[in-house]
Amino acid sequence: MNAPIDRASSDLAAYMTAVGRRARAASAALAKASTAAKNAALRAIAAAIRARRGEIVEANARDVARASMSGLESALLDRLKLTDDYIEQMAAGLEQVAALPDPIGEITDVRPQPSGIRVGRMRVPLGVVAIVYESRPNVTIDAAGLTLKSGNAAILRGGSEAIECNRLLAALIADGVAAAGLPRDAVQLVDTTDRAAVGLLATMTEYVDILVPRGGRGLIERLMREARVPMIKHLDGVCHVYIDGDADLDKAVAIADNAKTQRYGVCNAMETLLAARSIAPRVLPRLGRIYADKGVELRVCPETKAILQAAGIACKDATDEDWRTEYLAPILAVATVPGVDEAIAHINAFGSKHTDAIVTENYTTAMRFLREVDSASVMVNASTRFADGFEYGLGAEIGISNDKLHARGPVGLEGLTSQKYVVFGNGEVRR
Repeated sequence: MNAPIDRASSDLAAYMTAVGRRARAASAALAKASTAAKNAALRAIAAAIRARRGEIVEANARDVARASMSGLESALLDRLKLTDDYIEQMAAGLEQVAALPDPIGEITDVRPQPSGIRVGRMRVPLGVVAIVYESRPNVTIDAAGLTLKSGNAAILRGGSEAIECNRLLAALIADGVAAAGLPRDAVQLVDTTDRAAVGLLATMTEYVDILVPRGGRGLIERLMREARVPMIKHLDGVCHVYIDGDADLDKAVAIADNAKTQRYGVCNAMETLLAARSIAPRVLPRLGRIYADKGVELRVCPETKAILQAAGIACKDATDEDWRTEYLAPILAVATVPGVDEAIAHINAFGSKHTDAIVTENYTTAMRFLREVDSASVMVNASTRFADGFEYGLGAEIGISNDKLHARGPVGLEGLTSQKYVVFGNGEVRR
């Protein structure tokens, strides 16, 4: 890991250029690294995480204490905290990535052509991937694991609130990579809290191939304005659960409860609940009582308000803005709709194309929802909280994309690769 710097003692632009050059050099070595070497690095890092769990907890506790004193908002503070379960998931995620097939070098779709040549496609790394993120020290490990296995070099720029934990994790990563015979510069942490480093990183087209921002709206909007490097991103997580008229009530209650209250400050938490008119009087009071017990504020349409008030459940009138807001807090917008047509229209109008779910026992309705909801992840009878690389079997995720080009949804190994055409001939010449 590089020594800490600040703008008073070193030139930031020169520092960032040096980081970029080292990453570009490392990417060449990683592109030809063996699967065995990459897997050995991942397993070594996982072992180090478990062996030094106590140090990680202590570093994280110092970060959390400092961030709390500085007034970091509750959603970001929640993302910053590492529990024993999260630390174990970091290690397990690396092992899961190691167990996955190596995509690099895979040749597919080889087809003979009338000329006699055979044309196929080979999967290759993107090169250098830069990840900019806030809080979430687990992203340091997830990003390292996925970029290493996919043959990419990584430049990581975490938030200042997680700097101590990130420095420790970066050191563990460098040791694991070196033990496997790969370049230590395969994963570099930008070791400065100067926000200007982010602006420089986003314009380093000579050294950075893809930029992945993971953070709040302010960070991503800034990068959308400033970046010259292509991005894989999502801006908001305005996720919906629609309870259809043919839903199983017990499933609906369990899913809508979990989607909202299992964890508030994450991008795959439900922010708007929609219920079909035919089932709303039976399901909304049950859910309203659960939300009330958990301190969730409900912002509702007039029809929902009448149902909840008749059941003695407090609620507030929703504004137009509530339907498009990512709260990341114990606040939920709720609307009663005539049926699936209106639910789909509402989601496509107000959602952020992240993750949306339907609860129904009607196969035809479920298939319509899957086809017509224009989101990166669309679910049937499952909580939106499953929209996650680990839960999808990707080992981890480097981010979630709601763009429509290259990668969409949780971005795992395949999302960090591209393809090139390969041609096999036997002396053919074009005439």
